[in-house]
Amino acid sequence: MNDDFYIGWQDRAAPALARFGRRRALAIALLGAAVSAGLAATQGPFAASRFEFGVERSFEGRVEFVPYPTLVVDRPGEAAGTSRWLLTAFGKFGADDALEGLDGQRVRFDGSLIDRDGVTMVELAADSVEDLGDGGERAGRGAAVAMTLAGEIVDSKCYLGVMKPGNLKTHRACAARCISGGVPPVLLVRNGDGTARYLLLVGPDGEAVNDRVLDVVAERVEIRGELEEIGGLELLRFDPAEIRRLDG
Repeated sequence: MNDDFYIGWQDRAAPALARFGRRRALAIALLGAAVSAGLAATQGPFAASRFEFGVERSFEGRVEFVPYPTLVVDRPGEAAGTSRWLLTAFGKFGADDALEGLDGQRVRFDGSLIDRDGVTMVELAADSVEDLGDGGERAGRGAAVAMTLAGEIVDSKCYLGVMKPGNLKTHRACAARCISGGVPPVLLVRNGDGTARYLLLVGPDGEAVNDRVLDVVAERVEIRGELEEIGGLELLRFDPAEIRRLDG
C-alpha cells in the first residue's frame, strides 16, 4: 500500500496529508474573511455622537428644572442668546440629587460633554457643584402646539453618545435602568429627510414621567400632546396613559 498514513508522534505529516490540510486551512480562512467583510458591509456607520469619557471641563451657568435639570449658558463670541444643555450624573442617574435646591441659581461645576446632532448634555463630576447665587430671570416659553408624533422613547444619556447604539430593543434593559434612575426620557422622531428631533417628555402639568414610560421604552410609539419650546429645547407635554404602541 502506497497511501499516506498519519502518525501523530511524527514531526511532519505525510506530504499528501500536509497539502490537504493547508488547502482546507486556506479555504476556511478565506471563507471567514468573506463572511466578516459581508457582515461589516451590512452595518451602518457609527453615529456622529461624542462622549468625552475621562475628560473633565469647567462649566458655569444657570440651573433650571424643566422638570429635568438643564444648564442655561451664555453663547460665546458676538452671537447673542443662550444655549440649554441637559444635565446628568455619573452612571445611570439623573442630576436631580446633585442639584437639589439649586433651581434658578447660577452654578459652576466640572463635567464631561455628551452631544449628538447639536443636542448637548453634561455629566457632572461628583461633589464639584458650587453655588454662585441667584441666576436671574428664566427663559420664556413658546406657545404650545397640539401635535401627534411617532417615534421611539430613548434615554437621552446613552443615545446622545454614551452608548453606540443607544436605542432599539437591544438597548431596552439599559435604557429602562437609566430612565428609572432619573435620566431624562426623550422621544426620538425622524423628520421626512431623516434628520432627528429630540423631544423631552413631560407630563400634562410639566412633571417628570420617568416611571410612567418604562414599559414602552425602545418601542415605536405614537404620542399625542402639546409641543412647546423653551430656550431651544423642545418639550412634549402628554398623558403617558394615552401612549399608543405602533407595529414595526
